[in-house]
Amino acid sequence: MYNQEDHIASIVGDYLPVLDRLPFKYELLLVTNNCRDRSPELCRQLADQHGPVRAIDTKKGGWGHAVKLGLSQASGDMLCFTNSARTSPEILSLTLLYATTYPNVVVKANRKIRDSWRRRLGSLLYNLECRALFDLPTWDINGTPKIFPRSFAKLLELKREDDLIDAEFNAICRREGYQVIEVPVLSTRRHGGKSTTNYSSALKMYWGVWQLWRNWN
Repeated sequence: MYNQEDHIASIVGDYLPVLDRLPFKYELLLVTNNCRDRSPELCRQLADQHGPVRAIDTKKGGWGHAVKLGLSQASGDMLCFTNSARTSPEILSLTLLYATTYPNVVVKANRKIRDSWRRRLGSLLYNLECRALFDLPTWDINGTPKIFPRSFAKLLELKREDDLIDAEFNAICRREGYQVIEVPVLSTRRHGGKSTTNYSSALKMYWGVWQLWRNWN
């Protein structure tokens, strides 16, 4: 999470009752990366108040870096990472139940709608590029939650430190033959904050995924 001091307590407050009802023990790792607000302090307070919650802070930015850091410190047999700003308790619970029912596959969200036609078009182009380059059967490359069993060890060897970690994740699933189930998400709800994706960052991702494919081969 990045600069979410205004809503992180409510997100965790919504997550915990839903997670408590699931048929397994869990831990909830809050990874704050390069935040410029009080998010790390608030996450530490939440960890002190709730036993299953752990707070991890890093001064280094990057979605991929935060994901890798969280996965490296997670202790469970079933691993999940997600963008807290966009993940509702219902979607988190639903995808985790899918993963419980199908323990030997990757489960990921597939957002079916976007906030605007520009985001729909940008997402379509990016997904088509990733599908073509890596021969992927899945859509919504960046969709989270993403859940997988620890036995899928190659997914714990992710290299990317930036937004391209999701493309790398899907490419590894394809290369290693990890079956993927996509759960449709029809909501555009965002808890707070603003998306950091703009024209410049989108072009950077289009170019970056092509470079990832070049290096992959």
